[in-house]
This record gives sequence, C-alpha cells and structure tokens, in this order.
Amino acid sequence: MSTAYAESLYPAESNHLLDLASLEKPEVTFWVARLEGEIVGCCSLVEAGDGTAEIKRMFVDPVARGQRVAQKLMDVLEEKASQRRLTAVRLETGIYQPEAIALYRKFGYVEIEPFGDYQPDPLSLFMEKAL
Repeated sequence: MSTAYAESLYPAESNHLLDLASLEKPEVTFWVARLEGEIVGCCSLVEAGDGTAEIKRMFVDPVARGQRVAQKLMDVLEEKASQRRLTAVRLETGIYQPEAIALYRKFGYVEIEPFGDYQPDPLSLFMEKAL
C-alpha cells in the first residue's frame, strides 16, 4: 500500500522507495503498527555505517491516520537509534505530504541538503535530526 501511495503522488524518478528485498538486510530494522490486529503502518531505520541512519518506508494507512500511529512509530524508531548511539537520523520525503513534513518537524527534524546518493529534486525535502 505504501508503494502505491507514493507512486500516486510522484513520478518514478522522484520515488526513492526501498525495495522489499532491501528490508531484509542486517542494517535495516523494520516495524509494523497494528490496530485491533490489523497492520496499519510501518517504518524502517536503515543504518548507513557511519553513525547515521535513514528513515525509510514510513507509512500509515489513511484509515488509521489521526490515531497517533506515526507518532508511536517515530518514538520506537528514535529510541532504537539512541540505543544504537547513532549521531543523526535523516530522511527524504516528498513535498506533497504535508502531514509527514509536519510530523518530522514536530520531532525536531530540520531541512538539510541532499545526502548520501540523493540528488537535488524539486519534489523532495531532505531532513535530519541530530541525536
């Protein structure tokens, strides 16, 4: 569902989704959120190997939005990042996702230049939080 959502908002060259096979790598931690037994959200933390990590695949099903699912996922993700003594968590999100941008800002993420292998993209917003 998260792939279809991203594809509905952005062209292929502006979609930077992590493929499902990559989620099985040892440097990736993946969480799902459930409400009444149903999966309603997910996110992953991908460690870069340099003391930083990136949030990937953050998604909450529209039927569960407004129920603090994303906030709980962020709490767990940041707790794990702190336990691993990471120095920063970064992310790329799209400009057509104001709710996601607001969530990240609420958690203290600030805009940065493209990082890693990302190239500048007018449809992308890059953010980071120092830990």
